[in-house]
Amino acid sequence: MALKDNLEKLRELDRQVEAGGGSDKIRRQHDQGKLLGRERLDILLDHGSFVELDRLRTHGCADFDMDKKKVPGDAVVTGYGAIDGRLVYVYSQDFTVFGGSLSGAVAEKICKVMELAMKNGAPIIGINDSGGARIQEGVVSLAGYADIFLKNVLASGVVPQISAIMGPCAGGAVYSPAITDFIFMPKANSYMFITGPDVIKTVTHEEVTKEELGGAETHNTKSGVAHFSAEGEKECLLMIRELMGFLPSNNQEDPPFRPTDDDPARGDRRLRELVPDNPNRPYDMKELIGAVVDEGYFYEVQRDFAANIVIGFARLGGRSVGMVANQPAHLAGCLDIDASVKAARFIRFCDCFNIPLVTFVDVPGFLPGTTQEYGGIIRHGAKLLYAYAEATVPKVTVITRKAYGGGYIVMSSKHLRGDINLVYPTGEIAVMGPEGAINIVFREALEKAQDPAKAREELAVSYRDAFANPFKVAELGYVDAVIYPEETRPVLIRSLDMLKNKKDQNPPKKHGNIPL
Repeated sequence: MALKDNLEKLRELDRQVEAGGGSDKIRRQHDQGKLLGRERLDILLDHGSFVELDRLRTHGCADFDMDKKKVPGDAVVTGYGAIDGRLVYVYSQDFTVFGGSLSGAVAEKICKVMELAMKNGAPIIGINDSGGARIQEGVVSLAGYADIFLKNVLASGVVPQISAIMGPCAGGAVYSPAITDFIFMPKANSYMFITGPDVIKTVTHEEVTKEELGGAETHNTKSGVAHFSAEGEKECLLMIRELMGFLPSNNQEDPPFRPTDDDPARGDRRLRELVPDNPNRPYDMKELIGAVVDEGYFYEVQRDFAANIVIGFARLGGRSVGMVANQPAHLAGCLDIDASVKAARFIRFCDCFNIPLVTFVDVPGFLPGTTQEYGGIIRHGAKLLYAYAEATVPKVTVITRKAYGGGYIVMSSKHLRGDINLVYPTGEIAVMGPEGAINIVFREALEKAQDPAKAREELAVSYRDAFANPFKVAELGYVDAVIYPEETRPVLIRSLDMLKNKKDQNPPKKHGNIPL
């Protein structure tokens, strides 16, 4: 009789789990264009692969009559499943239950799957949709956040951590996604901020909407907090699945190999015309990347932030690679604070997870101006230098045109342990551009010239021939080869194949002190 009673009790609990916060709250969630916690996991994971853990867990709070308000599973769905057959751990907050608020039990459920992810070497994907800490539990909920933050830090560089913001994420809750490797935000109904519009209005008298303060557009274009924006929740979840195809499961594995029909020896004559002879004419570096990588497919990261540098994932000969490239079509490809930080963090991610780095260089240097200097370009630019120098993964660099001054050094030069460094015949590598250099080197000749404009043009040509041509740099051994542009793809694939067993290490230490 007891067994039958327990079976019936289990069926009833299962019904309560599926009901979540109740039909009214489920309807309200759908009316807002938002999916439920389990519906999101159905899209994210391979069909039928999800295994739920702590399905019957409830909170332990008895204050404020909370002991009468218990929902099995509480405000988060946790467990494991598969993406393209590969193990991943997941948690998905359920806004229909107490507004998705974090209780001690919710925190313990999340920490459990994070611990399992580290022990078993699999990525952790968190879907955030929460009103914040559960006020009724007081400091217990704050302690729960701290426990999650610690797990995030310990998992960093061990397994990939992905966050999706599918609703509100405010106050201390934002720091968990901030520690993770990539943040995805649908354009509607997703918000991240430390303090909301009402508090800001009270304290600073500024009036701002939730979208302006912490919406997807704000964090993808202005703050750089987010890495991807999506039209809707389904697209967002499918984008996460796509990203996982480029990443290894943990820091002990190589990235997944995907066979391709794209000929590794394929050349592309268009590349001869893509890079202009005129060093001041812009062109789109993403066209060059698309012409080189497998099937022309480039999975760009932080597309709308710091557009003067391009980062993202692609494949060369079936192997996943991280791409970093100056973008001459925006700010002439100059490095500034945002570009330096954007690229440095991406480089360090790739180095953590054994993803080779391919760098395309066309950089006139660092962006001048008081805004940059007062903002700390020295400190932030050093992050980019540090990231490249520290990285031990295979590093292949192609200088397509300009590489001047400090920009030449920090963009994965030979001097920062670049493994293979290549240059196009259009490459110009020098301390500074000819226009600035001749003002210093040939000042007296320009002052005495009868036709200063003509003299300046002739001296610029002489300077390029003497100092800023790729063959001079090749003579010094600072590049390994001057290559025809159409040979870029096969040369890159051969180089990466040669470097696939590379072993390099940094001096023994607890950790370095990157200039944060």
